[in-house]
Amino acid sequence: MKITFLGGGNMANALIGGLVKTGFSAADIAVIELGAQGRAKLRLIYGVRCYETPSAVALDCDAVLLSVKPQQMRDACTPLCKYLKQQLIISIAAGLRLGDVSRWLGGYGKIVRAMPNTPALVGAGITGLCAMPAVSMAERLGAERILQAVGSTVWIADEVKMDAVTAISGSGPAYVFLFIEALQQAASELGLTPVQARQLSIDTVLGAAKLAAQSDEAASVLRERVTSKGGTTEAALRTMAERGVKEGFIAGILAANNRGRELGESLGKDSW
Repeated sequence: MKITFLGGGNMANALIGGLVKTGFSAADIAVIELGAQGRAKLRLIYGVRCYETPSAVALDCDAVLLSVKPQQMRDACTPLCKYLKQQLIISIAAGLRLGDVSRWLGGYGKIVRAMPNTPALVGAGITGLCAMPAVSMAERLGAERILQAVGSTVWIADEVKMDAVTAISGSGPAYVFLFIEALQQAASELGLTPVQARQLSIDTVLGAAKLAAQSDEAASVLRERVTSKGGTTEAALRTMAERGVKEGFIAGILAANNRGRELGESLGKDSW
């Protein structure tokens, strides 16, 4: 599979690194990147082909990854139109809806919308995928193969729910980092050193996530198992409940979902 990236930013770098690491040939990967420094870095690190602007040679591929910033996408799509034939288009720009990207590409229909998250930078991401009706099963599998180079994937049938994907997994790492931050602060207040606080907090989150991933039981059941009656965990959870911790998290995620919808509507306009 020959792949061309439009934009060579952090997520593109993560995907390119993952693709090369999982067996894709660097010779089959191209990047269209305006910045000379960015092009030089991509060539040096990954050995991929780099171009300053779109061209027939740069877009001689099976799939095009749109990885420029959402605010730049409309202008970035225009030069691509004359080079599109039957390539699969995958947009990893947060918030942009399929219909808007299609319109900017002259009504092109073979588009997949993808929402990866930042753990993709270390090969542990998860990506929500949503396809237009014209995307074939083989092309869906191709999109999966590309995004699974940096983690797992999940297909979403209704594009409206992509805002929920953004709120849960796209923004989700920030919620986890906030929890780690709180654990470390509490550890510090209890007299542990910064090194001890960091190790205890991060390894606890990693271990709990691994346990949840390997168990068939609900998270609520796993939580109850740790919570002995009259014990330390019960005291902590009771205080958190009194402070509305769980409700606050849920309310925040719902706010992220609503904001994602608002941004999609705003970014999809042909003028701002």
